[in-house]
Amino acid sequence: MAEPKGSAPVFAALGDENRLRLVSRLCAAGPMSITRLTAGSNVTRQAITKHLHVMEEAGLVRGARHGRESVWQLDRRRLQDARHHLDLISKQWDDALARLRKFVED
Repeated sequence: MAEPKGSAPVFAALGDENRLRLVSRLCAAGPMSITRLTAGSNVTRQAITKHLHVMEEAGLVRGARHGRESVWQLDRRRLQDARHHLDLISKQWDDALARLRKFVED
């Protein structure tokens, strides 16, 4: 499992609405070309490409050339690591609230 510090770039990348939308599309449809990722959006191919490169730097996606197109796919391990860190934080909050409840009730 990655250190929490290692997940910071993932959370930063997911903090953008357009990148979060791209992750959702890649989760739902699997690997896609930039052309398909751009279809139906008001975002340019150049902007989509920049967002994909930011996500690639964070380890969320990886691209491969297929002929003249780049096809991008999600690296689900990075999302699973981030989710694990969120689950740990949630558990810490639950534990803290349980201690507070016990303190107040005693």
